[in-house]
Amino acid sequence: MTGVDCVLGVDLGTSAVKVVVVDRDGAILGQGRAEYGFVSLRTLWAEQSSDVWLHALAHAVQDSLLRSAVNPQRVAGMAISAIGGGTGIPVDVGMQPIRPCLLWLDRRAKLESEQVRQLITDEDLYAITGNGADSYFGFTKILWIKNHEPDVWSRINYFLPPNAEIVYRLTGEIAVDHSQACNIGGVYDLAKRNWSPEMADILDIPQYFFPERLVGSQEVVGRLHKAGARLLGLSEGMPVCAGGVDAAIATLRAGVLREGQHAAMLSSSTCWGFIHATASRFPGLVSMPYVLDSETLTYSYGGSATAGSVVQWFRDNFADNERLAEQLTAGKRRVSAYDLLDEHAAAIQPGSNGLMVLPYFMGERSPIWDVDARGTVTGLTLGHTKSHLYRAMLEAVAYALKNNIDYGSEAFHGLEEQLTVVGDVSKSDLWLEIITNVTGRPVRVLPNSGKAAYGAAVLAAYGVGLIDRGQLVDWLGARQKATVLTPDPAVNAVYERCFANFKRLYDHMRSYFPTVTEG
Repeated sequence: MTGVDCVLGVDLGTSAVKVVVVDRDGAILGQGRAEYGFVSLRTLWAEQSSDVWLHALAHAVQDSLLRSAVNPQRVAGMAISAIGGGTGIPVDVGMQPIRPCLLWLDRRAKLESEQVRQLITDEDLYAITGNGADSYFGFTKILWIKNHEPDVWSRINYFLPPNAEIVYRLTGEIAVDHSQACNIGGVYDLAKRNWSPEMADILDIPQYFFPERLVGSQEVVGRLHKAGARLLGLSEGMPVCAGGVDAAIATLRAGVLREGQHAAMLSSSTCWGFIHATASRFPGLVSMPYVLDSETLTYSYGGSATAGSVVQWFRDNFADNERLAEQLTAGKRRVSAYDLLDEHAAAIQPGSNGLMVLPYFMGERSPIWDVDARGTVTGLTLGHTKSHLYRAMLEAVAYALKNNIDYGSEAFHGLEEQLTVVGDVSKSDLWLEIITNVTGRPVRVLPNSGKAAYGAAVLAAYGVGLIDRGQLVDWLGARQKATVLTPDPAVNAVYERCFANFKRLYDHMRSYFPTVTEG
């Protein structure tokens, strides 16, 4: 491919879009980022519009090109990693958005999930789709729209997952990758790797809502049209690959290429998972075709609804001094508010002197699947400080991760001992230390990982032919200078007792949560 030697990887997340520019040797030349929020009209509701995504994408792409000093004509292609588990964007026959996306963390479809269980048994649902009925999945939220917004329902032509919506806006082509299709849940047959007319009929959802063209994550869906090229500042005709669900692409970025390997992505939420070539179903976990070799490999994972979002909530509400210090050092030797919080929390003993947090600020996904679960703090004394609470938050997210790993290990035997971690957590030495000691596993950390954005860049390079399969493996493996942390047996023993209390606390609180009145 004469004259083109770079690709763009895009990660469309819950709170920001990240873009990396990567050369043909796998080196990151520059990165761009644009943040946004979501609209929450009621407790546990969360929506975003495609305009928010598109405008942020344009800013982040241009920022990445500026920082990398790469001529746009050198870019051979791009792929888009994106949030999954939501409705995507419903569009009309003119392909215009009708309403915002109900995001993965939106939990309004509790009643619809219960109604699904009256239509089909959990066993049969898992047998067909590989997934259960929960308000996390897009299909239950789609049923909520049917039940509560008939005017919207009557106008729907397609539901386009976030990456498919963006690809359409940039190229005019319509396609859905297999990972996003399956992550809608309910209407996708995991064994057949296709939409399920049987399930669409049972659920009374029109099958035409879901585009017929299903593709692998590395496949070129279309090429930038004139308006898309102008918006992003890239060359008209540049190939755009499908991409896929961010959790699976971040797992690819972690170098998970064979059975037994597993990885955790910790950002706004946590996703921990593994790949397999079996026909097994894992009730309690989320499954989808993998973003590489999607015809034969399946990615199964457990997910916590809140991780970095809990820590961000703490920073925004309780760290005024630390945020002020960050502002005052901007442009100099910048000090992050999180670094200051970490510094003080590192002086606290493991277990936070008996302070325990349940990090269920938006309900919880696996392994408890409890939409009613809420954030909980217990064990407070007059001797506790802000730093105790902050450390307890970090520990709580690690306990939730361990809960998923333990559950998954019982379901799928043969997992390797080493855990790979990617995501924003890699910026915190304290948090990585806590995760290592809570899980009791060696933790492999990729520095400057680029997370799912880098994984998307890998798919783009492979999809447009910039690299071959051997180079893909090289990008994800040998060239990654990872650090491996080893657990301290004494600290792990402390955390084993704390983890038992963590699970016991949830068991005690479970009957109380449904009685909480939502405001």
